[in-house]
Amino acid sequence: MKLHILGIAGTFMGGVAALARELGHDVEGSDQAVYPPMSTQLEHLGITLRQGYSPDNISADCDEIVVGNALSRGNAAVEQVLDDGRKYTSGAQWLAERVLPGRDTIAVAGTHGKTTTTSILAFLLQAAGREPGFLIGGVAEDFGGSARIGSGREFVVEADEYDTAFFDKRSKFVHYRPLVAILNNLEYDHADIFPDVEAIQRQFHHFVRTVPRRGRLIVNGEDERLAQVLAMGCWTPVERFGLDGGDYRWTAQLINADGSAFAVVRDGHAIGDVHWPLLGRHNVMNALASLAAVEAVGVDVASVLPALSHFRSVKRRMEVIGSAGGITVYDDFAHHPTAIATTLGGLRARVGSARIVAAMEPRSNSMRLGAHADALAPSLAAADMVVFLQRPELAWDAGKVIGALRGEGIATADVDALIAALRKQARAGDHVVFMSNGGFDDAPRRFLAALQG
Repeated sequence: MKLHILGIAGTFMGGVAALARELGHDVEGSDQAVYPPMSTQLEHLGITLRQGYSPDNISADCDEIVVGNALSRGNAAVEQVLDDGRKYTSGAQWLAERVLPGRDTIAVAGTHGKTTTTSILAFLLQAAGREPGFLIGGVAEDFGGSARIGSGREFVVEADEYDTAFFDKRSKFVHYRPLVAILNNLEYDHADIFPDVEAIQRQFHHFVRTVPRRGRLIVNGEDERLAQVLAMGCWTPVERFGLDGGDYRWTAQLINADGSAFAVVRDGHAIGDVHWPLLGRHNVMNALASLAAVEAVGVDVASVLPALSHFRSVKRRMEVIGSAGGITVYDDFAHHPTAIATTLGGLRARVGSARIVAAMEPRSNSMRLGAHADALAPSLAAADMVVFLQRPELAWDAGKVIGALRGEGIATADVDALIAALRKQARAGDHVVFMSNGGFDDAPRRFLAALQG
């Protein structure tokens, strides 16, 4: 079968493309913006990429069109597909129908931490010899890709609450019908489709309704909004995890304040210690959720715990891309104030009094609409200096955020000016973190090259 994937450069749709190619399908695709790391993965797989959504980019002999949720009515390619009466589906539905049947699906949901947790989970299952399949919303360093079919029974999927497609406004995750589901956390996000947090909670409850009674729900016990979701009705055994001394089956004791070492405790009994490259309390929580999930499918946790010392995480999750002149440069996928705060907090615990400089692109739909504007300055409290990319289309004034910062802050209108400002501000010993959920015009690597040149 020949497929054309509209929106192929997105992390989810790029994973769908990789799975389809592994299943033997002829795959091509198009997107408005194609950038690493997904473009690199697709090119490595030999998948034809076409820039833009011209109807001519879809080959006439394609049997099915897989439509990403970034496309809507009015898009030229979508209109042509509908006019021609061509067969089309969503990425989530394609996955549910072509990959997941017959598998034990483990789905990872939450406002934050989905990609890292999904990667940890697949890594632990691999360490246990399970050969899992997976679809991760990023390129996992330990696997060299974002998706594979796998020969084992388990399939791990990043379960997004964002809507499915222009013709299916349910959250993606209701398609997956997992045996085990992780609920990492729940906050307000996706302001372009959800009017309030209660609307997101309803979608999470639809997801909870799909988990069978023989399965397992792994739930962040510290999150009150998730407790409210379960109070709507729950028919599946629940295991809770957390760090703050509550009544949790899974918890951890920090050995290092930065989260790089911790002891895992289950039912009040220590299982073992973890020393790993990741930072931050949030990543300790991600590890606990993953350990609970692999035990739910029969893995001996104590036997795989030592493997976490070798875990390499996902590209663009506080990825160190290099250093020059004593300045360390990081590339981080950032889309929400809570994630920004926990990420920078983990780095602060690691680097002590060294200067942290954050280069921030408010790019997600919620960020651009200003849904998180009031929370942005507090989330950047761990940074000594912030350089904002205030593109002309930004709907709010970054000056108000800059005025509320704990440290210094400036705004620039384009990436060239941002890099110039960073070159002027950064000095030996600094840690410069680029934070965006998009390509950021390749700013991290351009800045590093400027330092080196």
